[in-house]
This record gives sequence, structure tokens and C-alpha cells, in this order.
Amino acid sequence: MNESDSTELPVLVFATHNANKAREVQNMLSGAYRIQTLSDIGCHEEIPETATDLKGNAFLKAQHVHREYGLDCFADDTGLEVDALAGAPGVRTARYAGENADAQANMSKLLGALADTDGEDRTARFRTVICLIRGGLVEYIEGVCEGSIVRKQSGAEGFGYDPVFSPEGETVTFAEMSAAAKNERSHRGKAIRSMVSELLAKS
Repeated sequence: MNESDSTELPVLVFATHNANKAREVQNMLSGAYRIQTLSDIGCHEEIPETATDLKGNAFLKAQHVHREYGLDCFADDTGLEVDALAGAPGVRTARYAGENADAQANMSKLLGALADTDGEDRTARFRTVICLIRGGLVEYIEGVCEGSIVRKQSGAEGFGYDPVFSPEGETVTFAEMSAAAKNERSHRGKAIRSMVSELLAKS
């Protein structure tokens, strides 16, 4: 498809500034939609993520784009839920060790909180919730990856909590897997693929 053809496709905004994430979805939806990022539509204001759960935060981001820019869009939010911590860090996954915490601080706090926890009590899951708004209709799509928190960081790939999360059935962490292998198992990959299947079925 050449560039002039792609400009005739319906626009679907991904509420992110991450061009790589948007490109991944664009490749999956080639010929059906033209994916644009927040930067592409000139949305540079901070969108509050003040909801008490992942579904609420995804909705706030998608609703902002739809209300302020009048475009069909989708937004995602992801959380790590640790059973021994009653589902924490959950909606505060990115801010677990504080508002300006980095990934290392978050992982250190998590491993510290689980220092006296062994075996099955270290079970956890990553959950991604997508809010998709098309034609004013709101839909939610989820992707979940079950697994457990390892005792010490391992691996240098990925980002966030990847070095401490091992998906169910694996002996390595996400950070020790290739990007392709992680995407096959990951919560976000599952959610995106489910959304793409729905969009293509209705396009």
C-alpha cells in the first residue's frame, strides 16, 4: 500500500506517544486502519490517570482523545497483580515505589515485600485492559499472563518488571526471552491481538 492509499483509511488513535508500540499495531492492521499516536494528532497535554483500576485509567485516556479530538481511539493500561500482596501493586504498578520511581526502584520494593514469601505464594499475573472507542461506543478487551515473581532479577531484555516476572510454564523471566517470544506470551500481546481480530472482523 502506498502512502496516498493509507491516508484514505479510517484513523484510529492509539493513546500513546510510543511510536514503536503504534507501529506494531499498524503492521497488524495494515489495509484496514491508519494508526496515529498522541503526537501525531497534536495531543501533548498530560492525560490524568486517576482511576482506581486499570479499566478506569484506560477509559480516561481513550475518553480524553475522543472528547477533545473527535477521533476513534484506544488506550491501554497494564498492572502487575501479586497474590501474596492482595493484588498489589495493581493500578499503581508504574508508581509502586513512588510517583517518580524508576523500574529498578519498583522491582527492589517488590522483591523486598516478598523476601519472606516462597513457592506458590509468589504467584502473580500481568493484566492489560484496552478501552476501544469507535463511533461513540465503548468496548473493553483484556489480556492476562499468569506467572510468578522470581527471587532475584534475571535478564536484560524488555522493560519494567520483566526481570522479576516468569510466565507460567517457563523457567526464565520475560527479560530473558526474545521480544517475539515475550509477545507470544505477554498480556499486552494477547490484548492487542484480540482487539485486532475484532477490528478486522468488523472492518
